[in-house]
Amino acid sequence: MLSESKVFPTCFVLPHHEWLVVSTLEMIPRSVRICSMSEFHHDSSIHHTPDCQNLNSIPTSNPEDSAFCAPRIGFIFSLMILVIVCGCSDMNLMMPTMLKKMEFKSAKADEKGDSFEDDFDLDQPKVINPPFLGEYVVVSGLNLVTLEGVGLVSGLDGTGGDPPPSQYRTELLKDMRRRDIEDPNRIISSPSTALVIVRAYLPPLVSPGEKFDVEVRLPDGSETTSLNGGWLLECRLTERAIVAGKGVLEGKARANASGPILVSTGEDTSSSLLKRGHIVGGGMAFENRDMYLFMRNEYRSVRNSTRVAQRIGVRFFSYDSYGKREPLAQAKTDQKLVLQIHPSYKDNFPRYVQVIQNIAFRETEVERQVRLERLEKELLIPEKAEQAALQLEAIGPDAIPMLKNGLTADYFESRFHSAVALAYLGEPAGLETLYIAARDVPAFRVFALTAMTVVEEGETFAYLRQLMDESQLETRYGAFRGMTTIDENEPFARGELLNDQCKLHELKIGGDPMIHLTHRQKAEIVLFGDELKFSTPLALTAGPHIMVNSAPGSNEVVVSKYRIGEPDQRKVVSTNIADVIRTAAEMGASYPDIAQMLVQAERQLNLPGPIGIDMLPEAGRYYQRPDQPDGDAPHQANNKGKKTKVGNSNMTPNPYTKITDENEEEATKPILSMESLEDEVIEDPNATEIEPDAEAAEESEMKSEKTSKEPEPVERGSNPIKRLKTFMKQDTHGELVYPEQEEE
Repeated sequence: MLSESKVFPTCFVLPHHEWLVVSTLEMIPRSVRICSMSEFHHDSSIHHTPDCQNLNSIPTSNPEDSAFCAPRIGFIFSLMILVIVCGCSDMNLMMPTMLKKMEFKSAKADEKGDSFEDDFDLDQPKVINPPFLGEYVVVSGLNLVTLEGVGLVSGLDGTGGDPPPSQYRTELLKDMRRRDIEDPNRIISSPSTALVIVRAYLPPLVSPGEKFDVEVRLPDGSETTSLNGGWLLECRLTERAIVAGKGVLEGKARANASGPILVSTGEDTSSSLLKRGHIVGGGMAFENRDMYLFMRNEYRSVRNSTRVAQRIGVRFFSYDSYGKREPLAQAKTDQKLVLQIHPSYKDNFPRYVQVIQNIAFRETEVERQVRLERLEKELLIPEKAEQAALQLEAIGPDAIPMLKNGLTADYFESRFHSAVALAYLGEPAGLETLYIAARDVPAFRVFALTAMTVVEEGETFAYLRQLMDESQLETRYGAFRGMTTIDENEPFARGELLNDQCKLHELKIGGDPMIHLTHRQKAEIVLFGDELKFSTPLALTAGPHIMVNSAPGSNEVVVSKYRIGEPDQRKVVSTNIADVIRTAAEMGASYPDIAQMLVQAERQLNLPGPIGIDMLPEAGRYYQRPDQPDGDAPHQANNKGKKTKVGNSNMTPNPYTKITDENEEEATKPILSMESLEDEVIEDPNATEIEPDAEAAEESEMKSEKTSKEPEPVERGSNPIKRLKTFMKQDTHGELVYPEQEEE
């Protein structure tokens, strides 16, 4: 055996020869085994090695074989001596001692070239997301539609006047004649009337009969000095557009407007403030504003639009009167889809759009399970928690266990986003977290209150009731608005209707006394505290004809009304603020008149506490993210944390929406501006319809009768500026991106 002489055999197959040589590289062997190739291939099995003969045992009786082997043995010995003398470097051979010295080293970070870690990052594997619906569709119907009209204000106390000749006067006279009003010229020239321009912003997803705010202003050249105390008679509001060569064209009436005009607070003597005002909830819509989804041009096809509708229908659906399941999205053409809003998101459609855009377009069951596990881990990271919660919410009820696990995260931001997603999935597990967020974190307050209103549980009312005892008026009124959003007839916050114009809510709760008034959405007066009373002496006015007086130290208040042509009225009540408001309303005081009286009382220090106007929580505030886990005290985050913006003004939920200067600028943008032309989208008339039914055919026949129609979007692929902006836009993985975010 070779092992006895400690020889490690190595096999060499020499091509073009018939010999298989077994030898060694370390020493000259005492024996060499040689076999011919014919013997090697004697057996047909490739794994079989033929038995070779030892050189020492070769019979010498055959001299030809010995003579034949001798030259080859000499050649082998010569080759081994040559290797020892010349070395093995030129032959790319390495000795065992050299192999032991070799070490495998990873490439340094600053060295150029690829390394193993570059191709296989085991610590941080590459995240692969499925395609989301936000990459395939764009949303339409979420903008404010500007409506305008010309109206007549009555009830002015000699501050009106005859309007000068203009297109507005002609339009008003035409409208009055259509209503069969006798002698319209005499009416509009009276000092108790005034011609005004009415403007309103039709909100998204509005339904017939829904109320919205209206603005009024005097046209240039008007002789009217003040609109204080006026009442706008019913007028039509239409959508108008500038058409090249035809001027301003008027569409069909989409709403009407009427009601008492609120001119500031009635205290400012500035002529500019007295010439404009607004009517809280003075507009009423005639028709629905639907939400539309439009396929992007590169994905436009009947197959894709149908698949998008199916993906949305799996997540969001409703039931008809027969209990049949109906999807909330329906593909109309190869480009257009009609989307109905889910009841859970009726007060927060921006959140609904975000969830829709985060629905996976194509994903297997295995891929979804892998993504669920990854999102569960990302939910614990504050920087990734919001997006992870949105994707889990888009998955649906299967993600509830992961979101509940997020309620135990070390960072409050992660717990908050988990609680919001759970609320929209109908789970009350995160209500306590939402209560803490609304109480202690102003940046999360508006989103927390809105999410609480989705969960109609007794626990929700208990938490909202506790928030009304807080010291901040914004928190107290925000909780009240949330409670009335759930149920306007809730016994604790039901209130009473005054003159069919506004509501008075007297909340007998603890805490400091406060009063809240509204200039937007709802006309309501909310009294926080038990038995709020005026401090005497009093000398107030509630409109031009009602006076409120009280002597120093008196416990009684005298409410009087004096108007020409009507009998005088006088009533004595207690100093209770609610009693005085009720008495003034019985004498004909409107909501603006009562608001004027309360603001006067605050300036004269007659109120027991502060008064607030539209103290609503806002979106777009900054949250100071702590640099270490904050536990159960999110308000104690240190100053070393990074500030991050939570949402923006466009993402404010419906009950807390404010028409700010930014919204007005966007809504009143010139029709023919460059931005409008770049962003303009229209529906392709050549779109392929999908399964038209009788109802769709009827709608198509009625299109010719309509004089105005809300534009529906289709991206203009031929616009190079729009293409450049789309190319430069970063990937968002389906998040809801608004213009101001892109500008930042």
